[in-house]
Amino acid sequence: MSKTVIAKYSHSGENFEIFVDSDKAYNFITGKLTDPIAVLEAEEIFADANKGERQSQDKIKKIFNTTELPKVVEFILKHGNVPITTEQRNKLLEEKKKQIINIIARNSIDPRTKAPHPPQRIEAAMQEARVSIDPFKGASEQVDEVVKKLSMKLPIKFATMKVEVVIPAEYTNRCYGTLKQYGLKSEEWQSNGSLKCILEFPAGLQGEFFEKINNATKGNVTTKNLE
Repeated sequence: MSKTVIAKYSHSGENFEIFVDSDKAYNFITGKLTDPIAVLEAEEIFADANKGERQSQDKIKKIFNTTELPKVVEFILKHGNVPITTEQRNKLLEEKKKQIINIIARNSIDPRTKAPHPPQRIEAAMQEARVSIDPFKGASEQVDEVVKKLSMKLPIKFATMKVEVVIPAEYTNRCYGTLKQYGLKSEEWQSNGSLKCILEFPAGLQGEFFEKINNATKGNVTTKNLE
């Protein structure tokens, strides 16, 4: 049997409430379910769900800039208060923390060494700095605030890396997909069949990139940092 709860969003003194299945709501929040209407137990927006008082279309339009039910429901689920179990909350919190750590690890470096910070180091610094994560807020929306707190415990800087790469002719076909994956900005085919190109990608990916390109060329690659 489904567990029906009320998800709420308040703005400008007005309440917007929906009856949802708590398990389906959790699955929607975590990306396992993509249809917001499938979460609903009743296809209505209420001013007071317990009393069965429907919210007016004018007020829905004013706050959400639309009266389309899927869009309004999606907004409430993503930005409102959705009751979930303690177990679900803890799981969601852990997943959101991992997403934030991954974003920071991919895009940041230690400005002293120019080397990326491993995820384990970032996680340890988050614990030391007592960083709090909002399980309902998008990971990318929280990164700036997390980095601000991290910077008090960990030298950290967001940066991109610009690299010149020369691939010998016999490895160009094998490497071209990888080059495009890591931000291929320009390419110049040489008379001997080799490929000279410029790449630009988040600095935190440098270790991953160099490992892939060296494996693909058996170490027969020339690279030069341009910035």
